[in-house]
Amino acid sequence: QLRFVESGGGLLQPGGSLRLSCEVSGFSLKNYAIGWFRHSPIEEREPVSCLGASGKITVYFDSVNGRFMMSRDNAKNTVYLQMNNLQSDDAGVYYCAPRHMFCTDSPANYDPWGQGIRVDVST
Repeated sequence: QLRFVESGGGLLQPGGSLRLSCEVSGFSLKNYAIGWFRHSPIEEREPVSCLGASGKITVYFDSVNGRFMMSRDNAKNTVYLQMNNLQSDDAGVYYCAPRHMFCTDSPANYDPWGQGIRVDVST
């Protein structure tokens, strides 16, 4: 059974950094892509970035390019989203979700979903 635990959210001031974690169990990261999605007041579950089973990273937001970076620790079965220079537009609830092998930008292709992690950016 695929399971994962999301952690690492919080409240930061603009310019701050956070690292979100997605610890998985019941499947191997070598066979699954992990996508990070964001639920904001404007969009529901828009894709942020995805790390494919091969290790290829896809970034879906131009606004986070160079600021957000995904990485993976196979020994810990954990995928990370390092978020730097956070801005108010980055606020929202972040979700990680798995998909077999390859990334896509459609949340409908990922399953299951967790509770999400809240990230707030405010002065």
